[in-house]
Amino acid sequence: MAKKSNASRVASVNIGISDKDRKRIVEGLSHLLADTYTLYLKTHNFHWNVTGPMFNTLHLMFEGQYNELALAVDQIAERIRALGYPAPGTYKEFAKLSSIPEAEGVPAAEEMIRQLVEGQEAVTRTARGIFPIVDAASDEPTADLLTQRMQLHEKNAWMLRSLLA
Repeated sequence: MAKKSNASRVASVNIGISDKDRKRIVEGLSHLLADTYTLYLKTHNFHWNVTGPMFNTLHLMFEGQYNELALAVDQIAERIRALGYPAPGTYKEFAKLSSIPEAEGVPAAEEMIRQLVEGQEAVTRTARGIFPIVDAASDEPTADLLTQRMQLHEKNAWMLRSLLA
């Protein structure tokens, strides 16, 4: 007896969004997931390794941001699953999909802030780039998720940028 493929064992998804549109949305959300996870990892790394006169402020700020990013990763992955596709979940996949570079070594606190501003802005751009596909497909739940992500990342980028002024 031949084994059934995973695709044949999964129930079809009929939520009013075409298979083609769901696939395109999931491709975008996979990039968003990779960017979000990479920013989570970078922020957590900086939380552990920040030093200097702004240590306490940055240590606490980074902790709040990485905790929020950890929740966001789950929300994005669960949306991918709701659309009927597996969510990427390995470092190898994230490295291929992410637009955010890893930090090299342990940068000074000010450089950490700069890199996190760039990361927050990158996630915002990734989310914004998916929006036209989501809007055209009338995928309101994903549009809502993207709107929330953009609002939060724009606010975080502003707060971090303010530390550099």
